[in-house]
Amino acid sequence: MDKIILHVDMDAFFAAVEQADNPKLKGKPVIVGGVSERGVVSTCSYEARKYGVRSAMPIFIAQKLCPNGIYLKVRYYRYKEISNKIFNIFKEITPLVEPLSIDEAFLDLSESKFDDGLEAAKYIKRRVFQEVGLTLSIGISYNKFLAKLASDWNKPNGIKIITKEMIPDILRPLPVSKIYGLGEKSVRKLNNMGMFKVDDLYELPKEFFIEYFGKYGIDIYERIRGIDNREVKVNRDRKSYGRENTLKFDTEDKEDILYYVKAFCLELSEELKRRNVFIKTITVKYKTSNFESHTRSRSLNYYTNDLNTIYNVAQEIVNDEVFEDGIRLIGVTVSGVKEETVEQLKLF
Repeated sequence: MDKIILHVDMDAFFAAVEQADNPKLKGKPVIVGGVSERGVVSTCSYEARKYGVRSAMPIFIAQKLCPNGIYLKVRYYRYKEISNKIFNIFKEITPLVEPLSIDEAFLDLSESKFDDGLEAAKYIKRRVFQEVGLTLSIGISYNKFLAKLASDWNKPNGIKIITKEMIPDILRPLPVSKIYGLGEKSVRKLNNMGMFKVDDLYELPKEFFIEYFGKYGIDIYERIRGIDNREVKVNRDRKSYGRENTLKFDTEDKEDILYYVKAFCLELSEELKRRNVFIKTITVKYKTSNFESHTRSRSLNYYTNDLNTIYNVAQEIVNDEVFEDGIRLIGVTVSGVKEETVEQLKLF
């Protein structure tokens, strides 16, 4: 029996939280990411997207496109608070939850009380709207690639199901940029070769994919045929804590990269303090536009969960790097974990 995988993605999450907290902002172009021209857009409302504003766009460009937009600073503590409530709902549905970010997750219904993906999706949407007043979009399919593809189909506030019977017909008309694993440079190269849609790739031999995309070639070959064998991974290993994000636009600008790094460090520091644990090693991970992964680590000679300490080390790592290619993914991991145990002393 095929698995039922849900990909749940909150709609314009940061901006939606701001609009829910301040109803006067509803229906207006809200851009979250800072008020400084040197900032980067984290999330914007759908009203702002009509002007061409997008995530990861420099604020100064957003201001030119949408001069009447409402520009707000990021409130990670608030978004994390709402995110925790939403993820608690997911975990009531199934123990097999794989967080991808603060507002996105895969759910595997193999161990769920629901044996119908659509029923589960409607239940999640209803609970989230009732309890936090936000909408989300859900993709339902038999693997992760297709579920993620489906969640973006009817945004915002949509549900989309992709079944085996729809493959490959539903994939062939799509632009090659929709294939998970193809970065901006790879898409551009394929376009330059006259390949714009999945259909243009479909009849090519497996050898082409291996030669052109290297070790990821087989994955690309299989995905355009609706095959993706990746499991939904529940993070049970607490030897480390990490955050990462695939950028919608490649960047070589260290200011942009440090924006994400600082946000990740803030989230990690808050989680460490909440769990009362401390770490010694900070690692910055990045992936270039040609899918080369790099990790750089530094260890302290003491344990900490202090934001400034963690960020200062991560900042040093980034500043010491030379980014010759565009960066498509950035992440921060902390490890060398020690849990603080407090023994209550008797008075006598």
